[in-house]
Amino acid sequence: MSLHTVLKIGNFPVRMPSGPACSAAGGTVAVVLGMDFGGTKIALAVCDLGGRCLAQQVFPTCPGDGGDAVLERGIAAGRALLARIEESCELAAVGVSTIGIPRENRVELAPAIPGWEHVSLGSSLAAAFAVPVKVATDVKAAATAEVRWGALVGSDPAIYLNLGTGLAVAIVVGGHVLEGAHGASGEIGYNLVDASHVGLEIGSRPMLENTVSGMGLSVNGSRLLGRPVTAEQVFGAGPVDPELDTMVAALIGELSTHLVNLVIAVDPARVAIGGGMVRSWERLHGPLDQALKSGVPFPPDLVLAAYPFDAPLVGALALGAEAAGVGMVRGARLPAT
Repeated sequence: MSLHTVLKIGNFPVRMPSGPACSAAGGTVAVVLGMDFGGTKIALAVCDLGGRCLAQQVFPTCPGDGGDAVLERGIAAGRALLARIEESCELAAVGVSTIGIPRENRVELAPAIPGWEHVSLGSSLAAAFAVPVKVATDVKAAATAEVRWGALVGSDPAIYLNLGTGLAVAIVVGGHVLEGAHGASGEIGYNLVDASHVGLEIGSRPMLENTVSGMGLSVNGSRLLGRPVTAEQVFGAGPVDPELDTMVAALIGELSTHLVNLVIAVDPARVAIGGGMVRSWERLHGPLDQALKSGVPFPPDLVLAAYPFDAPLVGALALGAEAAGVGMVRGARLPAT
């Protein structure tokens, strides 16, 4: 029998265990709710402290609805998910990963969700669920998961590269993810793409994320074809569509330039790549690996992340365990969605 039974909340599937989830002799079992707010999708999961997934849901972000609506939909989905867990389970804390840089009363550098910069994410979720809440940038949460349980265990220093809706990296030193003076370490989506852009203010110049990201590939591919396409569709077009194939090759070339320069600066032992675009890993790996081997004095290992699509959510669950004052025994084992 399958471990999970699929139910429905609205139009989106919810994965629930087919057997007893939280039964405990003479007491309750503490669980944490993980929430990952991405530019394309919102992913939720409830896990016990042993990393067992008790329920999971993924649904579109619908960023056009605005930041407040996105948050309200996430809260409603989290409550609905928890309502389906056995009464012997008790919510101990909530861990959250999000695009942008979360502050006490706002989220900075999050243009993918209009109005997200005005959302008081942590305090709103603490009020909604009445438990401790811990919030982190999605890429840093993902890197934490990879450092503790995944592809970057024992690698020091290391780099986690996220190729998703947006573009960012996390730098790992001494087993810890580097925050930076303003929490914005690794936001390479803001990198300059041409020497002529030196001195231009952000907002008045192109940024690397405009082209080297799932969002950029979708926008540019749609403009080229005159119809909406996803980044996955652009990658999948391959040689059958020379124009799209050239666009993908240009993206990989641009990414290679910035990755080589970053690796030269950091000298990592390993680089792990995750995010939605690694569904095209075979197309990405060869050129990026060759660029590192030919352009870096001491090339690092280049590997696929252990949690290629779920690392931000796994990291969010780990944050939840920390907010509860305990440690998660192992990385959450999330079923494929």
